[in-house]
This record gives sequence, C-alpha cells and structure tokens, in this order.
Amino acid sequence: MTVQLDYSNEFAHITLNRPKVLNALSFQVLAELSELLAKVAASDARGLIITGEGEKAFCAGADIPELMNRPLMQELKGAEQGQEVFKQIAALKIPSVAVIHGYAFGGGLELALACTFRVATDRARMGLPEVKLGLIPGYGGTQRLPRLVGEGRALDMILSGRTVAADEAERIGLVNRLDNEGRPLEIGKRFLEPYLKHSLCALYFAREAVQRGGQVALDDGLRIERDLSTLAYRSQDAAEGLSAFVEKRPPSFKDN
Repeated sequence: MTVQLDYSNEFAHITLNRPKVLNALSFQVLAELSELLAKVAASDARGLIITGEGEKAFCAGADIPELMNRPLMQELKGAEQGQEVFKQIAALKIPSVAVIHGYAFGGGLELALACTFRVATDRARMGLPEVKLGLIPGYGGTQRLPRLVGEGRALDMILSGRTVAADEAERIGLVNRLDNEGRPLEIGKRFLEPYLKHSLCALYFAREAVQRGGQVALDDGLRIERDLSTLAYRSQDAAEGLSAFVEKRPPSFKDN
C-alpha cells in the first residue's frame, strides 16, 4: 500500500508511503487515501494525524509523469478526484493535523490545507509551484490558501510559485505551530491532545461556524453561529459541561 492507516489510542494516523518519489500523489494514492478516510470517518478515532514517510518530504505534490499528454476530460476528472478526496478530510467530524516534515509542494500543500491544523518542523518547505509549469493549483489551493492567509499573501505564493520556509509559514498563519521535538507522529499527537479533552460535538459545531461563516456576509454568519450554538445546547455533552461547572468538577464528555 502506498498509503497506510494505523490507530493509536484515540488517534488515527495516515502515512503517505512513497518516500522514493517524495510521497508524490499519484491517482492511485488518491484512491487509496479516499478509502482510508472513509474508514477513519466510520471509526471511533477522535483525531487524525497525516504524515509523510521519510526525512525528505511530507508530500512533494502530484506525480508529474501522470499529468502529461492527457485528454481534456481526463484532466478535469483528475482535478475533481483530488478535490473530492481533500473534501473528505475537510468534512471529517474530528479534528485533523498535517505534520509537515520536509517538502509540501503543490498537491501536498493542498492536502495539508484541507486539514484542520498544520504543524511544521524546521525542515519544512512549502509552496504552490504550479505556475512554473504553466499551470495553476487544481486541488483546492486557490480557494483554501486565501481563506487561511489572506488574498495578498496567497497571490504572492501562487503567482510566484516560490518556496516558503517554516518560520515564514508560521508568521503568515500557513502553519499553526513549529515543533521539532520527536517524530512527526509524536508531534501530531502532542498538538492534538489538548483539543481532544473537549467534546467532539462542540469542536465540530465551532469549526462549522467558523468555516461556513467565513464564506458568507457577517449577518448570515451570525445566523449560522446562532443556529449551531443553539444546537450545541441540545447535546448531552453540553448538559454535562454545565453541570460540571456548577458542581466544580472536571466534565466527563461522551461526544454525544
């Protein structure tokens, strides 16, 4: 398998496992990744960590030879496949983190952008270099990157195709944190653990409010927040959280 899925306590861990080609995203990799994401969604995992095998790359992007000399409709189908797989990541009801160690270029960075969070080591190098090939990003980069770092910074990266080092990525908000202590899986667990102390229901509703609200006018966003906060009150975890506060004890959430 070019993609591996493992479980460790409350974590699911997906590894891109093609180190000889810098974990490039072939169409077979995308298909396998889609199957494993469906398994994660159906599992009891409370957080997902995505890493790349080896010391050189998280994922260096698309498998370039596969992209050459294809008919127009095959190109369209390929872009649709990549976008749909990355939508699976974004739609997960559990938080996800991409741990970027080494290169994350093109589709590799777009994969990371689909995650809830991104953590990078000092070895991380990121970019959307498609313009250098006479192309543009096709797996969500032109849409997710501006929403994350702003239009100006996104255009700078996309139109120049330049590489961003880890420290700049943190400064502009492309990654949430830099961490060099331990292996990527350990880094991912350490990052997600504080979030997983909370109710997954609350985490999901909050993420939905932020992401859906960021795509509409303020008044519409406020309505989304109002409806989701009202829905959150109906969860058993909300009743437990309020009772625990009044009783001055730690809550025991059940994710329902």
